[in-house]
This record gives sequence, structure tokens and C-alpha cells, in this order.
Amino acid sequence: MSEMAKYLLLIYGDERLWEARSPEEIKDLHAGHAAFAAAAGDAILGGHELESSTTATCLRGTVSGRPTPTDGTFLETKEVLGGYYLVEAPDLDAAIALAENLPEVSAAHSGVEIRPIREAS
Repeated sequence: MSEMAKYLLLIYGDERLWEARSPEEIKDLHAGHAAFAAAAGDAILGGHELESSTTATCLRGTVSGRPTPTDGTFLETKEVLGGYYLVEAPDLDAAIALAENLPEVSAAHSGVEIRPIREAS
């Protein structure tokens, strides 16, 4: 039997549109994530929605070698990371099939990045 691989499903989107959602849209989104979780079952190892990018703190290297904390994300972009799931799947095709069930893949302003986890050797 082959070992299962781990993948990080990174959910990106336009934060301004996320913050402007109506209560009904938020309810629908939560229902979509509940349906994703039900379909994925034990394949989900973890996941969370993230707070707004305005709450982010980044550490940046300096010439002195001592990291300096800064407010905000590394890049100013329209799309920000809004949440993630850590899943187990036999291969990339299976991870893609799981990710296709996320509600964000159907929204014009959102998307999901699938990244394999590099296991420590």
C-alpha cells in the first residue's frame, strides 16, 4: 500500500469582496465549507479561516541579520490568503478532486492553490 501525500489547499480571494458579503452569502459560504468537509471526511487533517490581512505581521531580514517585524503582508496584492486546509490524498489528482469541492473555486474573485507538503527526510 502506498503512503498518502499531504497537500495544503490555500484559499485566495479579494478581501474587499469577502468583507462586503451579505449575511446570506456568508451562510451559503459556511454551508459550502460544511459540504466540503463532509465530502472530504478523514482526508482533512486541519484548516482554518484567517483573520484579515490587516492583522498580519511579517518578519523581514535586515543587513544586521536581526529580523524586523512589520505590519501587513509581504506584498500588496488584490488577492490575499484567506484560509487553508491541510489534506491527505493518494496523489495530486485526488487533491485536485477534493479542492474542486471548495466554494471559492466557483467565485470569480477567488481561487485555490494546491501545494504538496515536503516531508522531512
